[in-house]
Amino acid sequence: MPESSNIRSGPASDTLLARDANSWLDSARALQRAATAGLTRPLLRDKNLGLLVEDDALADARRFRDAAQALGAHVAHIRPSLSDFSTPQQLQHTARLLGRLYDALECQGLEPALVQQIGAAAGVPVYDALAGNAHPTARLATLIEGDGSAEDKRRLVLQAVLLAAIA
Repeated sequence: MPESSNIRSGPASDTLLARDANSWLDSARALQRAATAGLTRPLLRDKNLGLLVEDDALADARRFRDAAQALGAHVAHIRPSLSDFSTPQQLQHTARLLGRLYDALECQGLEPALVQQIGAAAGVPVYDALAGNAHPTARLATLIEGDGSAEDKRRLVLQAVLLAAIA
């Protein structure tokens, strides 16, 4: 994956993870300390995130939305109308429009090639199932110490990734 790519997942995600894991963990731990001290702040206030998923009641969609909203972001559910059958012009036009409307996009349940095309045209960070349990960042949550639940630690890692990309 080229360095200039907006895709935040994919075949080279382990390389990306190795490069950024320490920074994300440090940020997640700082968020954890702030929450424990009752000092959470809306660090993503005035940020608009798009969640491209068919059903926003699914666990991964809720996880992403809850993590972003806890930092003050607005998350819009967008039912994806793009597919492998979309023309390149339709795809580019839609991705550019989404890039103008949102500060970042989370794609869930879309083909990886489609997510890459959206990322290439959107001009904003585009995540491929960042909140999914199969995403490499899910492993980082196990490295966070403390009494919080596994889901709380996962939320902290998601927040750290979002902050690093769009804050």
